[in-house]
Amino acid sequence: MNDSWWFFSLSLCIKALLIPAYHSTDFEVHRHWLALTSSLPLSHWYIDTSSPWTLDYPPLFAYFSFLISLPASLIDPTITDLVAGQNYAAPSAVVFLRLSVAAADVFLLSGAHRLSSHLPPFGRRILLALVIWSPALLIVDHIHFQYNGFFLGILLISLGFMVEGRDLAGGIVFAILICSKHLFMVAAPLYFVYLLRHYCNGELSRAVARFLVMGLAVGAVFVVTFGPFVYYGQIQQVFHRLFPFGRGLCHAYWAPNFWVFYIILDKVLAFILGKLGFSIQTPKASFTGGLVGDSSAFAVLPQVNPIITFLLVLLAMSPCLIKAFVRPQPKQISRWVAYTFTCGFMFGWHVHEKASLHITIPLGIIAADSLADARHYFLLSIVSCYSMFPLLFEPQEYPIKVLLLAIYSVLMWVGFSSLFSNSKPPKPAMEKKVERSGNGSGLVGPVSSCYLLGLVGVEIWGQFLHPYIFGSRFHFLPLMLISFYCAIGMMYSWAWQLKQIIRNT
Repeated sequence: MNDSWWFFSLSLCIKALLIPAYHSTDFEVHRHWLALTSSLPLSHWYIDTSSPWTLDYPPLFAYFSFLISLPASLIDPTITDLVAGQNYAAPSAVVFLRLSVAAADVFLLSGAHRLSSHLPPFGRRILLALVIWSPALLIVDHIHFQYNGFFLGILLISLGFMVEGRDLAGGIVFAILICSKHLFMVAAPLYFVYLLRHYCNGELSRAVARFLVMGLAVGAVFVVTFGPFVYYGQIQQVFHRLFPFGRGLCHAYWAPNFWVFYIILDKVLAFILGKLGFSIQTPKASFTGGLVGDSSAFAVLPQVNPIITFLLVLLAMSPCLIKAFVRPQPKQISRWVAYTFTCGFMFGWHVHEKASLHITIPLGIIAADSLADARHYFLLSIVSCYSMFPLLFEPQEYPIKVLLLAIYSVLMWVGFSSLFSNSKPPKPAMEKKVERSGNGSGLVGPVSSCYLLGLVGVEIWGQFLHPYIFGSRFHFLPLMLISFYCAIGMMYSWAWQLKQIIRNT
């Protein structure tokens, strides 16, 4: 555990330095939820509209917010004041909420430690560094402001139990996770199939008994979470808050997924057809303007609704579900979970760019398993982090995000290079391995090198060349280019993971 605490302590020092940095409106969102849960009775939590930042996380996170509000009210009562606390960002509030995020990262430490405890010392240190020092997590949680480390820590704890063969505990912890943040439900089909085949196995009586035990345990979590709101007759209101499908297909800032290509193709076709004399009605919801409409509107291509995205996600993850059904393997669960989150990210409804953390953190657990995994993670983690650069748009944060990504990239390069140069098998075995994988011996191949150089070019264009050439005109183009270019990398990651899942037996 000494290694784990050393990595965590160093990350705390970095987080402390980031306390004065810019924070987004998510800071006020979470501060308001502290005030809401501490000032109003439970029956008013999901019907209160005193602020635009209404509670839209599951009740278990609302309970968590209530617990945080207890010391907050003692440190600075204005933090938890429903009226006077609106848009309150005094130093006491900023420091307290920043420290609450850092403290909640103990769950991330616990999950990473559990999953790394069986590894040799050097491999364990690489895993801890990849997870705890993730620059994307630092940007999103400790600058932009959210509690992703807390949620991802719960996910890793669940995966740790599953890898150890403690399926009942893993299922319960996963139920706690989706009752805290429902976006993790993307992995629910995989968990169901895997637990059905791996935990509820054996002769019929044993399988039925285990199915009932798992059902009762998971059901108890949901009863504790949603039971009070069933009692108050508000369960429909709660689900309306949790699943606001009217927000549209894409977030205001496009997540780099499949729908970026769909949107751009629609805009190109609309432009071409308009030039050819066709009457094309421009949608009111302009993605380039950064607005989110009540529904996804396209000028030429067919409209997309939540059912279509749900079916696409389910179809994309079906090879993984089949693998889990035919041959459930604890050693593959982290890879399979990461793949299901990749499917949700690539084809889901109203995906946020921050959801790529659901992919990179689980993949960080297995990044040191093989050279192929290391190469994939190296590229993916850079793309994921870079796609979040637009979240920090103020000039004073620019050197921070660049340095965080650059230092992490160097650490990955040194760590992976040292790991695989020090653990070479005998030559014939290595030759066979390289021949099967087609990956060669380097960490970054020629295609990946060209892609990463292109990423640097995209950044130089957006930060320096575009403002110099166009000034304030076409201000949406740099963001569109980042989304498009990163979407190429994410599509490659999805295809690579699918290939690995199909190949693994």
